[in-house]
Amino acid sequence: MRFHVLTLFPDMVCQALSYSIIGRAQQAGIVEIHAVDIRDFSCNKHHRVDDYPYGGGNGMVMEPGPVYGAYESLAAPPGTRVVFLTPQGRPFCQEMAKEFSQEEELIVLCGHYEGVDERVIEEIVTDEVSLGDFVLTGGELGAIVLIDAVSRLLPGVLKGPESYEEESFTGNALEYPQYTRPPEFRGRKVPEVLLSGHHEKVAQWRREQSLIRTYEKRPDLYEKIALTSKERQFMEEYLKNKHQ
Repeated sequence: MRFHVLTLFPDMVCQALSYSIIGRAQQAGIVEIHAVDIRDFSCNKHHRVDDYPYGGGNGMVMEPGPVYGAYESLAAPPGTRVVFLTPQGRPFCQEMAKEFSQEEELIVLCGHYEGVDERVIEEIVTDEVSLGDFVLTGGELGAIVLIDAVSRLLPGVLKGPESYEEESFTGNALEYPQYTRPPEFRGRKVPEVLLSGHHEKVAQWRREQSLIRTYEKRPDLYEKIALTSKERQFMEEYLKNKHQ
């Protein structure tokens, strides 16, 4: 899969994504990440890409020309999705990451200053995406997060589909607690069931812990889980004992 990042800080994006799993995915040829410097398409001798907003106001706005020039230089196939990272977009989630992972190419536009001229957004952007209800100084950090989340879902990036099928947000449930050696740390012991070697009991314990954790930490997600009758009975018993 190829990612094209339209940015004012290409080194920031490329360096951050050159490590660990995503770095190895690039070395293996599974993922390609190309950062395009928007400043290269400025007609200003100082490579300026921003100007004062019409109508007045604080800050500067990214000019449409350099952004469009950077986009046009890609000669992307028709229908290639262009993601603009903005607090006004749809909240990014695991399902959206899966959706994007089905694409062969994805273009990510990183804004700066007070934003990007609306005309170029209307011209090229297909998806407006938000990482949350907060504001960053630029879209690069968001692009890094998005590319990481999407890339790890591609075949061959992780060891196998089981590496992410039981993670948080799969089926709207949070992941169960994880443990490793030593079996006891500062008086806290690993649950006995995990040391039993009984795979069915381990799987049941993990599912139950996943449901409890989701109920406690993300009740909004818990309401979306399709519980089996056995799971519903377990949770009713858990809540009954909890409130006694």
